[in-house]
Amino acid sequence: MPRTSVKIKKHLSFDALRQGLSDLFESLDDHRVQGRCTHSLHDAFMSGFACMFFQDPSLKHFQERLEETEHNSNLRTLFNVTSIPKDAQLRDIIDQIDSEALRPVFKDYFERLRRGKHLESYQILPSQYLCSIDGVHYHTSENIHCDHCLTKRHKDGSTTYHHATVQGAFMHPEYRQVIPTMPEPIANSDGADKQDCEINAAKRYLKKLKSDHPRLGITIAGDGLFSKAPMIEEVLRHKMNYLFVAKPGDHQYMMEWIAAYDTLPEVISQDIKGRKHRYTYINQVPLNGQESAPLVNYIHYELTNEKGKVTYRNSWVTNHEINDSNAAKLAKAGRCRWKIENECFNTLKNQGYYLEHNFGHGNKHLSHNMYLLTLLAFFFHQIFELTDPAYQRCRSTTCSKRFLWETFRTLIRFFIFDSWNDVMLKLMKDRGGIPVLEKSK
Repeated sequence: MPRTSVKIKKHLSFDALRQGLSDLFESLDDHRVQGRCTHSLHDAFMSGFACMFFQDPSLKHFQERLEETEHNSNLRTLFNVTSIPKDAQLRDIIDQIDSEALRPVFKDYFERLRRGKHLESYQILPSQYLCSIDGVHYHTSENIHCDHCLTKRHKDGSTTYHHATVQGAFMHPEYRQVIPTMPEPIANSDGADKQDCEINAAKRYLKKLKSDHPRLGITIAGDGLFSKAPMIEEVLRHKMNYLFVAKPGDHQYMMEWIAAYDTLPEVISQDIKGRKHRYTYINQVPLNGQESAPLVNYIHYELTNEKGKVTYRNSWVTNHEINDSNAAKLAKAGRCRWKIENECFNTLKNQGYYLEHNFGHGNKHLSHNMYLLTLLAFFFHQIFELTDPAYQRCRSTTCSKRFLWETFRTLIRFFIFDSWNDVMLKLMKDRGGIPVLEKSK
Protein backbone atom coordinates (compact mmCIF):
# COMPACT_ATOMS: atom_id res chain seq x y z
CA MET A 1 0.00 0.00 0.00
CA PRO A 2 1.48 3.41 -0.93
CA ARG A 3 2.61 5.67 1.89
CA THR A 4 2.80 9.37 1.15
CA SER A 5 4.51 11.89 3.38
CA VAL A 6 2.65 14.88 4.83
CA LYS A 7 4.23 17.44 7.12
CA ILE A 8 2.61 18.84 10.24
CA LYS A 9 3.97 22.06 11.70
CA LYS A 10 5.08 21.17 15.18
CA HIS A 11 3.61 24.20 16.97
CA LEU A 12 0.20 23.59 15.32
CA SER A 13 0.01 19.83 15.81
CA PHE A 14 -2.59 18.27 18.07
CA ASP A 15 0.09 17.45 20.63
CA ALA A 16 1.34 21.04 20.75
CA LEU A 17 -2.13 22.54 20.94
CA ARG A 18 -3.20 20.06 23.60
CA GLN A 19 -0.03 20.78 25.59
CA GLY A 20 -0.79 24.49 25.43
CA LEU A 21 -4.25 23.77 26.79
CA SER A 22 -2.81 21.53 29.52
CA ASP A 23 -0.37 24.27 30.53
CA LEU A 24 -3.27 26.69 30.91
CA PHE A 25 -5.41 24.27 32.93
CA GLU A 26 -2.48 23.44 35.20
CA SER A 27 -1.86 27.14 35.84
CA LEU A 28 -5.41 27.82 37.07
CA ASP A 29 -5.69 28.91 40.69
CA ASP A 30 -7.13 26.04 42.70
CA HIS A 31 -8.70 27.29 45.92
CA ARG A 32 -9.82 23.86 47.07
CA VAL A 33 -8.27 22.09 50.05
CA GLN A 34 -5.65 20.07 48.17
CA GLY A 35 -5.45 17.09 50.47
CA ARG A 36 -9.14 16.44 49.95
CA CYS A 37 -9.19 16.77 46.14
CA THR A 38 -9.55 13.56 44.15
CA HIS A 39 -9.41 15.18 40.71
CA SER A 40 -7.24 18.06 39.54
CA LEU A 41 -8.53 21.16 37.77
CA HIS A 42 -6.59 19.98 34.74
CA ASP A 43 -8.33 16.60 34.61
CA ALA A 44 -11.79 18.12 35.06
CA PHE A 45 -11.35 20.76 32.36
CA MET A 46 -9.52 18.43 29.97
CA SER A 47 -12.18 15.73 30.37
CA GLY A 48 -14.83 18.30 29.48
CA PHE A 49 -12.79 19.54 26.54
CA ALA A 50 -12.26 15.99 25.24
CA CYS A 51 -16.04 15.47 25.09
CA MET A 52 -16.39 18.65 23.05
CA PHE A 53 -13.41 17.76 20.84
CA PHE A 54 -15.04 14.48 19.81
CA GLN A 55 -18.51 16.07 19.92
CA ASP A 56 -19.73 13.35 22.22
CA PRO A 57 -21.38 14.02 25.62
CA SER A 58 -21.07 10.31 26.47
CA LEU A 59 -17.37 10.04 25.58
CA LYS A 60 -16.31 10.18 29.21
CA HIS A 61 -18.46 7.18 30.11
CA PHE A 62 -16.90 5.06 27.36
CA GLN A 63 -13.44 6.01 28.56
CA GLU A 64 -14.34 5.20 32.15
CA ARG A 65 -15.30 1.70 31.04
CA LEU A 66 -12.04 1.34 29.12
CA GLU A 67 -10.15 2.51 32.19
CA GLU A 68 -11.90 -0.10 34.32
CA THR A 69 -11.28 -2.99 31.91
CA GLU A 70 -7.96 -2.05 30.27
CA HIS A 71 -6.48 0.22 32.97
CA ASN A 72 -5.98 2.77 30.22
CA SER A 73 -8.13 5.10 28.12
CA ASN A 74 -7.99 7.63 25.32
CA LEU A 75 -8.53 10.36 27.87
CA ARG A 76 -5.22 9.29 29.38
CA THR A 77 -3.25 8.71 26.16
CA LEU A 78 -4.61 11.57 24.04
CA PHE A 79 -5.48 14.21 26.64
CA ASN A 80 -3.17 13.38 29.54
CA VAL A 81 -6.06 12.89 31.98
CA THR A 82 -4.83 10.82 34.93
CA SER A 83 -8.09 10.71 36.91
CA ILE A 84 -11.50 10.84 35.22
CA PRO A 85 -14.05 12.73 37.36
CA LYS A 86 -17.69 11.76 37.54
CA ASP A 87 -20.15 14.12 35.85
CA ALA A 88 -21.25 15.85 39.05
CA GLN A 89 -17.66 16.28 40.18
CA LEU A 90 -16.62 17.67 36.79
CA ARG A 91 -19.41 20.23 36.81
CA ASP A 92 -18.73 21.31 40.39
CA ILE A 93 -15.03 21.83 39.68
CA ILE A 94 -15.50 23.74 36.41
CA ASP A 95 -18.23 25.90 37.95
CA GLN A 96 -15.76 27.47 40.40
CA ILE A 97 -13.28 28.87 37.84
CA ASP A 98 -13.74 32.38 36.45
CA SER A 99 -14.10 32.15 32.67
CA GLU A 100 -11.58 34.96 32.11
CA ALA A 101 -8.85 32.54 33.20
CA LEU A 102 -9.24 30.78 29.82
CA ARG A 103 -8.56 33.94 27.78
CA PRO A 104 -4.80 33.39 27.21
CA VAL A 105 -5.25 30.24 25.13
CA PHE A 106 -7.30 32.05 22.46
CA LYS A 107 -4.52 34.59 21.98
CA ASP A 108 -1.92 31.81 22.04
CA TYR A 109 -3.57 29.83 19.23
CA PHE A 110 -4.08 32.96 17.14
CA GLU A 111 -0.39 33.82 17.50
CA ARG A 112 0.60 30.29 16.51
CA LEU A 113 -1.36 30.68 13.27
CA ARG A 114 0.06 34.14 12.66
CA ARG A 115 3.61 32.98 13.38
CA GLY A 116 3.13 30.14 10.94
CA LYS A 117 2.05 32.70 8.29
CA HIS A 118 -1.34 31.03 7.90
CA LEU A 119 -3.13 34.34 8.43
CA GLU A 120 -1.29 36.53 5.93
CA SER A 121 -3.91 35.75 3.29
CA TYR A 122 -6.66 36.74 5.76
CA GLN A 123 -5.88 40.44 5.33
CA ILE A 124 -8.83 42.20 3.67
CA LEU A 125 -6.75 45.32 3.09
CA PRO A 126 -3.00 45.77 3.67
CA SER A 127 -2.31 44.99 7.36
CA GLN A 128 -6.04 44.80 8.13
CA TYR A 129 -7.80 41.75 9.56
CA LEU A 130 -11.58 41.52 9.62
CA CYS A 131 -13.13 40.55 12.96
CA SER A 132 -16.88 40.08 12.80
CA ILE A 133 -18.85 40.30 16.04
CA ASP A 134 -22.39 39.32 16.94
CA GLY A 135 -24.46 38.14 19.88
CA VAL A 136 -25.54 34.53 20.33
CA HIS A 137 -27.76 32.71 22.84
CA TYR A 138 -26.48 29.31 23.96
CA HIS A 139 -28.75 28.39 26.88
CA THR A 140 -32.48 28.96 27.34
CA SER A 141 -34.71 27.58 30.08
CA GLU A 142 -37.90 28.34 31.92
CA ASN A 143 -36.62 26.70 35.10
CA ILE A 144 -32.82 26.51 35.30
CA HIS A 145 -31.12 29.80 36.07
CA CYS A 146 -28.37 31.54 38.01
CA ASP A 147 -27.50 35.09 39.07
CA HIS A 148 -25.77 35.73 35.71
CA CYS A 149 -28.79 34.74 33.60
CA LEU A 150 -30.58 37.27 31.44
CA THR A 151 -34.33 37.25 31.98
CA LYS A 152 -37.31 37.88 29.75
CA ARG A 153 -40.76 38.41 31.23
CA HIS A 154 -43.64 37.25 29.06
CA LYS A 155 -47.19 38.58 28.90
CA ASP A 156 -48.56 35.38 30.41
CA GLY A 157 -46.49 35.98 33.54
CA SER A 158 -43.84 33.36 32.80
CA THR A 159 -40.10 34.06 32.73
CA THR A 160 -37.44 32.74 30.37
CA TYR A 161 -33.82 32.59 31.49
CA HIS A 162 -30.94 32.53 29.05
CA HIS A 163 -27.20 32.89 28.64
CA ALA A 164 -25.74 34.87 25.76
CA THR A 165 -22.38 36.20 24.66
CA VAL A 166 -20.81 38.57 22.15
CA GLN A 167 -18.66 36.36 19.96
CA GLY A 168 -16.02 37.57 17.54
CA ALA A 169 -14.07 35.73 14.86
CA PHE A 170 -11.44 36.67 12.30
CA MET A 171 -12.50 35.77 8.79
CA HIS A 172 -11.99 36.40 5.08
CA PRO A 173 -14.46 36.29 2.16
CA GLU A 174 -12.47 33.58 0.37
CA TYR A 175 -12.04 31.15 3.28
CA ARG A 176 -14.61 29.04 5.09
CA GLN A 177 -12.48 28.70 8.19
CA VAL A 178 -13.00 31.34 10.88
CA ILE A 179 -10.66 32.05 13.79
CA PRO A 180 -12.66 32.51 17.02
CA THR A 181 -11.65 34.98 19.71
CA MET A 182 -12.36 34.97 23.42
CA PRO A 183 -16.05 35.99 23.72
CA GLU A 184 -17.55 38.46 26.16
CA PRO A 185 -20.57 37.18 28.11
CA ILE A 186 -23.78 39.20 28.11
CA ALA A 187 -24.46 38.53 31.76
CA ASN A 188 -25.87 40.26 34.78
CA SER A 189 -23.33 41.13 37.46
CA ASP A 190 -23.67 41.47 41.22
CA GLY A 191 -25.15 44.81 42.27
CA ALA A 192 -26.09 45.91 38.75
CA ASP A 193 -29.31 47.93 38.53
CA LYS A 194 -29.94 47.22 34.84
CA GLN A 195 -29.80 44.02 32.85
CA ASP A 196 -26.74 43.62 30.64
CA CYS A 197 -27.15 44.05 26.89
CA GLU A 198 -25.33 43.23 23.65
CA ILE A 199 -24.05 46.78 23.11
CA ASN A 200 -22.46 47.04 26.56
CA ALA A 201 -20.93 43.58 26.19
CA ALA A 202 -19.61 44.57 22.75
CA LYS A 203 -17.88 47.60 24.25
CA ARG A 204 -16.18 45.40 26.84
CA TYR A 205 -15.26 42.96 24.09
CA LEU A 206 -13.54 45.66 22.02
CA LYS A 207 -11.39 46.78 24.95
CA LYS A 208 -10.23 43.24 25.69
CA LEU A 209 -9.66 42.38 22.02
CA LYS A 210 -7.38 45.40 21.65
CA SER A 211 -5.53 44.39 24.80
CA ASP A 212 -5.04 40.87 23.42
CA HIS A 213 -3.80 42.12 20.01
CA PRO A 214 -2.40 45.64 20.61
CA ARG A 215 -0.36 45.85 17.40
CA LEU A 216 -2.73 44.05 15.04
CA GLY A 217 -4.62 46.05 12.43
CA ILE A 218 -8.26 45.15 13.07
CA THR A 219 -11.45 46.11 11.25
CA ILE A 220 -14.57 45.31 13.27
CA ALA A 221 -17.56 44.13 11.22
CA GLY A 222 -21.08 44.06 12.59
CA ASP A 223 -24.76 44.31 11.73
CA GLY A 224 -26.96 47.40 11.83
CA LEU A 225 -27.14 47.32 15.63
CA PHE A 226 -23.58 48.63 15.76
CA SER A 227 -23.71 51.37 13.11
CA LYS A 228 -24.57 54.02 15.67
CA ALA A 229 -22.38 56.85 16.93
CA PRO A 230 -21.56 55.41 20.38
CA MET A 231 -20.23 52.12 18.98
CA ILE A 232 -18.34 53.82 16.14
CA GLU A 233 -16.70 56.16 18.63
CA GLU A 234 -15.82 53.20 20.85
CA VAL A 235 -14.10 51.38 17.98
CA LEU A 236 -12.10 54.47 17.04
CA ARG A 237 -11.17 55.10 20.67
CA HIS A 238 -9.41 51.75 20.70
CA LYS A 239 -7.60 52.65 17.46
CA MET A 240 -9.42 50.04 15.40
CA ASN A 241 -11.49 50.38 12.25
CA TYR A 242 -15.11 49.51 11.52
CA LEU A 243 -17.30 48.20 8.71
CA PHE A 244 -20.92 48.15 9.87
CA VAL A 245 -24.16 47.39 8.03
CA ALA A 246 -26.09 50.64 7.50
CA LYS A 247 -29.73 50.06 6.62
CA PRO A 248 -31.24 53.12 4.92
CA GLY A 249 -34.27 53.07 7.23
CA ASP A 250 -32.00 53.38 10.26
CA HIS A 251 -30.09 56.36 8.88
CA GLN A 252 -32.63 58.69 7.28
CA TYR A 253 -30.60 61.86 7.85
CA MET A 254 -27.50 60.35 6.26
CA MET A 255 -29.49 59.02 3.31
CA GLU A 256 -31.10 62.43 2.73
CA TRP A 257 -27.65 64.00 2.80
CA ILE A 258 -26.37 61.47 0.23
CA ALA A 259 -29.48 61.93 -1.96
CA ALA A 260 -28.65 65.63 -2.29
CA TYR A 261 -25.64 64.77 -4.50
CA ASP A 262 -26.33 64.75 -8.23
CA THR A 263 -23.90 61.87 -8.83
CA LEU A 264 -21.77 59.58 -6.73
CA PRO A 265 -18.56 57.72 -7.57
CA GLU A 266 -19.42 54.32 -8.99
CA VAL A 267 -17.62 51.12 -9.96
CA ILE A 268 -19.33 48.54 -12.19
CA SER A 269 -17.99 45.12 -13.13
CA GLN A 270 -19.35 41.96 -14.70
CA ASP A 271 -18.36 38.39 -13.82
CA ILE A 272 -18.12 35.33 -16.04
CA LYS A 273 -21.72 34.36 -15.18
CA GLY A 274 -22.98 37.60 -16.66
CA ARG A 275 -23.88 39.11 -13.29
CA LYS A 276 -23.31 42.83 -12.80
CA HIS A 277 -21.72 44.21 -9.61
CA ARG A 278 -22.36 47.87 -8.88
CA TYR A 279 -20.51 49.71 -6.09
CA THR A 280 -21.60 53.27 -5.23
CA TYR A 281 -19.77 55.22 -2.54
CA ILE A 282 -19.12 58.57 -0.95
CA ASN A 283 -16.68 59.67 1.75
CA GLN A 284 -17.12 61.96 4.73
CA VAL A 285 -20.86 62.22 5.28
CA PRO A 286 -22.50 62.80 8.70
CA LEU A 287 -23.95 59.69 10.32
CA ASN A 288 -26.85 61.63 11.85
CA GLY A 289 -28.14 65.16 12.37
CA GLN A 290 -26.34 65.82 15.64
CA GLU A 291 -23.63 68.48 15.68
CA SER A 292 -21.20 65.92 17.11
CA ALA A 293 -22.10 63.21 14.57
CA PRO A 294 -19.11 61.23 13.29
CA LEU A 295 -18.26 61.57 9.62
CA VAL A 296 -18.41 58.19 7.91
CA ASN A 297 -17.66 56.74 4.50
CA TYR A 298 -20.64 55.08 2.85
CA ILE A 299 -20.72 52.26 0.30
CA HIS A 300 -23.71 50.64 -1.41
CA TYR A 301 -23.50 47.35 -3.29
CA GLU A 302 -26.00 45.92 -5.75
CA LEU A 303 -25.88 42.57 -7.53
CA THR A 304 -27.88 42.07 -10.73
CA ASN A 305 -28.24 38.69 -12.43
CA GLU A 306 -27.88 38.00 -16.13
CA LYS A 307 -31.61 38.76 -16.63
CA GLY A 308 -31.28 42.24 -15.12
CA LYS A 309 -32.97 41.39 -11.82
CA VAL A 310 -31.46 42.73 -8.61
CA THR A 311 -30.79 39.69 -6.41
CA TYR A 312 -28.86 41.33 -3.55
CA ARG A 313 -28.20 44.77 -2.18
CA ASN A 314 -26.64 46.08 1.00
CA SER A 315 -24.84 49.12 2.35
CA TRP A 316 -22.22 49.80 4.98
CA VAL A 317 -20.44 52.63 6.75
CA THR A 318 -16.72 52.54 7.47
CA ASN A 319 -13.83 54.78 8.41
CA HIS A 320 -11.68 53.28 5.64
CA GLU A 321 -11.45 55.82 2.82
CA ILE A 322 -13.25 54.32 -0.17
CA ASN A 323 -11.93 54.57 -3.71
CA ASP A 324 -12.32 52.75 -7.01
CA SER A 325 -9.60 50.23 -6.17
CA ASN A 326 -10.90 49.10 -2.79
CA ALA A 327 -14.69 49.49 -3.11
CA ALA A 328 -15.21 45.86 -4.18
CA LYS A 329 -12.88 44.57 -1.44
CA LEU A 330 -14.77 46.47 1.25
CA ALA A 331 -18.15 45.27 -0.04
CA LYS A 332 -16.93 41.66 -0.06
CA ALA A 333 -15.64 42.11 3.47
CA GLY A 334 -19.00 43.57 4.49
CA ARG A 335 -20.86 40.62 2.98
CA CYS A 336 -18.42 38.28 4.72
CA ARG A 337 -19.97 39.25 8.06
CA TRP A 338 -22.58 36.49 7.65
CA LYS A 339 -19.84 33.92 8.31
CA ILE A 340 -20.10 34.65 12.03
CA GLU A 341 -23.67 33.35 11.74
CA ASN A 342 -23.17 30.49 9.30
CA GLU A 343 -19.62 29.17 9.71
CA CYS A 344 -19.51 29.83 13.46
CA PHE A 345 -22.92 29.90 15.20
CA ASN A 346 -24.74 27.58 12.79
CA THR A 347 -21.87 25.10 12.86
CA LEU A 348 -21.74 25.13 16.65
CA LYS A 349 -25.51 24.69 16.95
CA ASN A 350 -26.31 22.28 14.11
CA GLN A 351 -23.13 20.51 12.98
CA GLY A 352 -22.38 18.27 15.91
CA TYR A 353 -21.14 20.65 18.63
CA TYR A 354 -24.54 20.87 20.39
CA LEU A 355 -23.98 24.46 21.49
CA GLU A 356 -27.52 24.81 22.83
CA HIS A 357 -27.39 21.56 24.78
CA ASN A 358 -27.34 22.06 28.54
CA PHE A 359 -24.09 20.33 29.53
CA GLY A 360 -24.50 21.85 32.98
CA HIS A 361 -25.62 25.23 34.22
CA GLY A 362 -24.07 25.62 37.66
CA ASN A 363 -24.30 28.58 40.00
CA LYS A 364 -21.23 30.59 38.97
CA HIS A 365 -19.27 29.97 35.76
CA LEU A 366 -20.15 26.47 34.55
CA SER A 367 -22.46 27.41 31.69
CA HIS A 368 -20.04 29.88 30.12
CA ASN A 369 -17.03 27.62 30.73
CA MET A 370 -18.74 24.77 28.88
CA TYR A 371 -19.42 27.19 26.03
CA LEU A 372 -15.69 28.08 26.02
CA LEU A 373 -14.65 24.41 25.94
CA THR A 374 -16.98 23.88 22.97
CA LEU A 375 -15.50 26.93 21.26
CA LEU A 376 -11.95 25.69 21.88
CA ALA A 377 -12.79 22.33 20.33
CA PHE A 378 -14.13 24.21 17.29
CA PHE A 379 -10.89 26.26 17.28
CA PHE A 380 -8.81 23.05 17.19
CA HIS A 381 -10.80 21.77 14.24
CA GLN A 382 -10.51 25.07 12.35
CA ILE A 383 -6.74 24.98 12.84
CA PHE A 384 -6.62 21.41 11.51
CA GLU A 385 -8.65 22.42 8.46
CA LEU A 386 -6.21 25.23 7.76
CA THR A 387 -2.89 23.59 8.55
CA ASP A 388 -2.98 19.79 8.92
CA PRO A 389 -2.61 17.79 5.64
CA ALA A 390 -3.47 14.51 7.37
CA TYR A 391 -6.72 15.88 8.78
CA GLN A 392 -7.52 17.44 5.41
CA ARG A 393 -7.01 14.06 3.78
CA CYS A 394 -9.26 12.38 6.35
CA ARG A 395 -11.87 15.02 5.64
CA SER A 396 -11.63 14.46 1.88
CA THR A 397 -12.35 10.74 2.26
CA THR A 398 -15.67 11.20 4.07
CA CYS A 399 -18.95 12.45 2.67
CA SER A 400 -19.47 15.03 5.42
CA LYS A 401 -17.76 16.54 8.44
CA ARG A 402 -20.45 15.07 10.68
CA PHE A 403 -19.75 11.56 9.37
CA LEU A 404 -16.00 12.11 9.82
CA TRP A 405 -16.44 12.75 13.54
CA GLU A 406 -18.91 9.90 13.89
CA THR A 407 -16.14 7.67 12.57
CA PHE A 408 -13.58 9.13 14.96
CA ARG A 409 -15.96 8.57 17.88
CA THR A 410 -16.53 4.96 16.88
CA LEU A 411 -12.79 4.31 16.75
CA ILE A 412 -12.02 5.66 20.22
CA ARG A 413 -14.85 3.66 21.76
CA PHE A 414 -13.26 0.38 20.71
CA PHE A 415 -9.54 1.13 20.50
CA ILE A 416 -6.99 2.91 22.67
CA PHE A 417 -4.64 5.11 20.67
CA ASP A 418 -1.23 6.38 21.67
CA SER A 419 -1.67 9.63 19.72
CA TRP A 420 -4.11 11.67 17.64
CA ASN A 421 -2.01 10.84 14.58
CA ASP A 422 -2.71 7.15 15.20
CA VAL A 423 -6.45 7.87 15.21
CA MET A 424 -6.16 9.51 11.80
CA LEU A 425 -3.93 6.71 10.49
CA LYS A 426 -6.53 4.17 11.55
CA LEU A 427 -9.25 6.04 9.69
CA MET A 428 -7.04 6.42 6.61
CA LYS A 429 -6.30 2.70 6.38
CA ASP A 430 -7.64 1.31 3.12
CA ARG A 431 -8.72 4.79 2.01
CA GLY A 432 -6.15 5.66 -0.63
CA GLY A 433 -2.97 4.92 1.29
CA ILE A 434 -1.63 5.58 4.75
CA PRO A 435 0.24 8.88 5.02
CA VAL A 436 3.51 9.07 6.91
CA LEU A 437 3.05 11.88 9.40
CA GLU A 438 6.11 14.08 9.82
CA LYS A 439 6.43 17.04 12.13
CA SER A 440 8.12 20.06 10.60
CA LYS A 441 9.98 22.62 12.62
